[in-house]
Amino acid sequence: MILEITDLKKIYADRTVVDIERLTINAGETIGVVGNNGAGKTTLFRMLLDLIRPDYGEIRSKGQSVAGSDAWKAYTASFLDEGFLIDYLTPEEYFVFIGSLHQLSVKDVEEYLHQYEEFFNGEIINRGKYIRDFSKGNQNKVGIAAALMQKPELLVLDEPFANLDPTTQIRLKAHLKLIAASQNITTLISSHDLNHVTDVCTRIILFEKGKVIKDLQTNENTLNELEAYFSG
Repeated sequence: MILEITDLKKIYADRTVVDIERLTINAGETIGVVGNNGAGKTTLFRMLLDLIRPDYGEIRSKGQSVAGSDAWKAYTASFLDEGFLIDYLTPEEYFVFIGSLHQLSVKDVEEYLHQYEEFFNGEIINRGKYIRDFSKGNQNKVGIAAALMQKPELLVLDEPFANLDPTTQIRLKAHLKLIAASQNITTLISSHDLNHVTDVCTRIILFEKGKVIKDLQTNENTLNELEAYFSG
């Protein structure tokens, strides 16, 4: 078990946006977190990363409190939105900076980025542009590639398929499946796209008004079950 959530609550203006009695995530799982807008997905992710603090309860990563320890930062990577980027840098400068945080040389970073040539589709490297001048889709590409650079044990991605063209979505799904199989990485992915998460994820957690409504092991019927829930 890599994550354990107990009696977790977050309240804004008398409205409870996250209310989880108990939830555990095992090492190596690829978890899809789904729900309508306002279900609490992003708030949960921000608490997992200690960007905001819960009002009640606790999140433990490898047995240690996320709020009370920095140990989890060494093996956790994330990309939630463009706010995670340093937008006045070029992608090359940003990748080198992130690499330096993990003792990677410029050459190491260049070699790492080779695997993303198709994913970048000629739109990221050597464009002579700052990150702030890229589309949101291309900013997503930069953020996801940078997050994976440290080879994390735990990866948190909020709406990674948003703003990507269909070809890039397919390439991202293939890459996420590859790293799940080859690196034994634990991944949490929130998405409004039920097709993508059921294709990539081994387990689906459905949120509604901050609560876990369904917790499903993915099989051939999962997509139909989720579509029936949201259309009901």
